[in-house]
Amino acid sequence: MTPKPLHPLLAVLCNLSLLYLLYFVCRVVYVAEFWDIYSTSWHGLNLWQLLWGGFRFDTAAICYTNIPYLLFALLPLSPKIRNSRAWHTTTHVLYVVVNTIALWTNLVDTVYSRFTGRRTTSSFFSEFADEGNLGDIFFTELLHHWYLVLIGLAFLAALILLYRHAQLNTKPITHYLTLSLSTLLFTLLSIIGIRGGLSYHRPLSLADANGYVNQAKEANIVLNTPFSLIRTIGKTTFTNPHYFTEEELDLLYTPIHERSKNYEVRTMKSGSIDTNNFLALSSYFLPQKNVVILILESFGEEFCGYFNHNSQFSILNSQFSYTPFLDSLAAKSLTFSHCYANGRKSIDALPSILSSIPMFVEPFILTRYANNNISSIASCLRQEGYRTVFFHGADNASMGFRSYALSTGFQDYYGMDEYCTDSRFNAQADFDGYWAIWDEEFLQYFALMLDTLPQPFLATLFTATSHHPFNIPQRYQDTFRGGNMPVYRTIQYTDHALRQFFRTASQMPWYDSTIFVITADHTNVGEREEYKTDIGLFRVPILLFDPSGQLPRGTLPAVMQQIDIMPTLLSLLGYPHPYLAYGIDILSTPPQDSWAVSYSNGIYQYVVGDTLLHFDGQKVVGLYNLVSDPLLKHNLLRPNSPQPGCHHLKAVIQSYMQRMINNDLVILEPTRTNSKH
Repeated sequence: MTPKPLHPLLAVLCNLSLLYLLYFVCRVVYVAEFWDIYSTSWHGLNLWQLLWGGFRFDTAAICYTNIPYLLFALLPLSPKIRNSRAWHTTTHVLYVVVNTIALWTNLVDTVYSRFTGRRTTSSFFSEFADEGNLGDIFFTELLHHWYLVLIGLAFLAALILLYRHAQLNTKPITHYLTLSLSTLLFTLLSIIGIRGGLSYHRPLSLADANGYVNQAKEANIVLNTPFSLIRTIGKTTFTNPHYFTEEELDLLYTPIHERSKNYEVRTMKSGSIDTNNFLALSSYFLPQKNVVILILESFGEEFCGYFNHNSQFSILNSQFSYTPFLDSLAAKSLTFSHCYANGRKSIDALPSILSSIPMFVEPFILTRYANNNISSIASCLRQEGYRTVFFHGADNASMGFRSYALSTGFQDYYGMDEYCTDSRFNAQADFDGYWAIWDEEFLQYFALMLDTLPQPFLATLFTATSHHPFNIPQRYQDTFRGGNMPVYRTIQYTDHALRQFFRTASQMPWYDSTIFVITADHTNVGEREEYKTDIGLFRVPILLFDPSGQLPRGTLPAVMQQIDIMPTLLSLLGYPHPYLAYGIDILSTPPQDSWAVSYSNGIYQYVVGDTLLHFDGQKVVGLYNLVSDPLLKHNLLRPNSPQPGCHHLKAVIQSYMQRMINNDLVILEPTRTNSKH
């Protein structure tokens, strides 16, 4: 039986109320899906504050998305037009289609944001613009998350069956007056809703969600995906905060690195590091060494036994590890006590690792500043006579890696196209069916191709198999069984592929003349609580391995981040020119002065020593001791609390923003008469 039509004002209120209910259900589903992450801090949240924040953001999203519906529902047109079946049908279809899409994006993001750590923004469409396999991934996820499909269908049914039609049968003058006043009323209410209330001087932004929670990761509960998408369309990503004058900024921080002081070979010792004499490390000079940078997909520090043997939360008491080979390599490498990624996505990793550019606000590659002139370790070493090559086993257009590599100084790019033309391998038969060539085969291809390069060379490889949906070759299904999470067995498989690569590479003449840097692009879903915190979600391994033993081995008690890789390597190699990098040369910096920075849901995170600082762009909102409080349960921030590193963090942010805006990211020098081209 069809419900009796209501007065337009009442019909709109009923239909909008239904949307609030469904958005609330989406939030409950989101929290349930991420309960493993939120359960540890749930007791510290103010539930009413959380609900109020969610209501405000849901209001903004509903107002944004329902402008077409409200126009059709309230527009003061003649009774003949407004009460016609065609008008009612059009209004209902608008309501159902627009809100089904909005609600379904919330459900889809329940899956996708697990891998990104945030609600999806409009940059998603640029990030995956060149991917042709998203359909396969999407339908695979439909099967894995069938219950979300059922919830989505239930939403569709509710929007169709519970919708209330509007009808107004009055005299023409009353008809037009009523609808005009209703239109004016909802216009004003929509403006207020989009702004978040009468007290807000601007429309709500994503960063405002942090005002309702205690930690940046919890902002996702308050937000909704339609709002995140709409509020980031066409937005200016970077603005200069003007914390300091130019003179003050230069005194606090500069990303300009002067010429390396390592101009001549010095006597060096191999063996363990004397951590009480870090200055000895700054004298290490390994000229003309080849450099191989291995970026491992999703290899969070949590999966590596070597980096967890002292953890009070360790699940590795049985000495089991998902990365036995990487553990053995780390024991022979230079490692660091605290290591961090500078982003949560693969496209964040390349600028961080290769160009020393952290991810602030949005991935650099997807912003309007992506065409800025930037340097990289490839462009620097290429001018010193290095052959520079990049390898990634996916489709050559995937993720924009090829464009980035070639634009930043890599001379050659080797992807799936090149692999499939090599008669030594099985071409498309080695494709994993989703993303790329299996890691084992592509790493063997990598080793053989390196053997054809003139020395010295810089080579970077980005693995792919340990990416969702976490498949491994059929022949290893009974070999690598993983654990409670699907990612574990792919980690085991890629670790095995690394073992085979180093076995092959070690037989080649260039091996002992090479520095290997191994790190991850970002973390992935795990089990352990200390890796689910705001800062734990950025912990990745970073190690420097020198087969010749010239580089010291051991663990330096310092904070190391991805953006430190470029300046550290250039210093080791004795690079003789100034360059721009936001990181530091970790070997020439006292451990107590090492630091790491990241950005998560509107919050800048800054680690120095044992302290974690949370900064929202205007003020410090969190202060934690990472040693005594690794789960970040106790915010130590009090009035007049010391804020270690706050000025330095502000200087880093301001330098980053204004240099991005002004396209001032390279150091211009006179013509280099002594450079090799």
